[in-house]
Amino acid sequence: MGGHLYIFLDEGGNLDFSARGTKYFVMTAIVKTRPFDAYKELAEIKYDLIESGLDLEYFHASEDRQIVRDVVFRVIKKHLDVILDSLVVEKRKVDPVLRAEERFFPEMLGYLLKYVLGCCELSGYDEILIFTDAIPLKRKREAIEKAIKKVLKRVVPPFTKYRIFHHASKSSYDLQIADYCNWSIFRKWESGDARSYDIISSAVRSEYDIFRAGGRYYY
Repeated sequence: MGGHLYIFLDEGGNLDFSARGTKYFVMTAIVKTRPFDAYKELAEIKYDLIESGLDLEYFHASEDRQIVRDVVFRVIKKHLDVILDSLVVEKRKVDPVLRAEERFFPEMLGYLLKYVLGCCELSGYDEILIFTDAIPLKRKREAIEKAIKKVLKRVVPPFTKYRIFHHASKSSYDLQIADYCNWSIFRKWESGDARSYDIISSAVRSEYDIFRAGGRYYY
């Protein structure tokens, strides 16, 4: 097979572990290979919207107007030759010892990547390229890299290379697509709104509710 395997990551929800915070925290991975056919269409849409009068730097589902989301989802729907895997965390069930950002985020990401990579025939690729949004806090960035590398060292074949990138999402249409897909899955779990989820559902391989069996609520 050869070539490169791309994984783009995004998360939704906040880390306020109280009744004031979101009910869920969701992480999603998009697994894909080139070519990235949606790029040209998203660029055209961006400048069509700018010419129509909008001030649009990049696509971000939670902040975009509905008219913007509609056209972006139209493009995403045309190019669903990808795999989506999500890890869903019901925050009330998270033990307080796991809630510190430097522990919670890497552990949950580790679970997600272990599943994603375990489903791939990694020996068929020359290199695995993993992208997250830019992470300004050095401590968090280092913890996440450590978690990713820990999983990769366990599951990646000896001669398969890998690299990890923390790029601003505004620099990558694929990170913006990951944002839209994760937002759709998060909305379904958080508020029961499946309108956007239904658009991408054919590409969703898994939504793993990691604490589903847990019976204890901490708040």
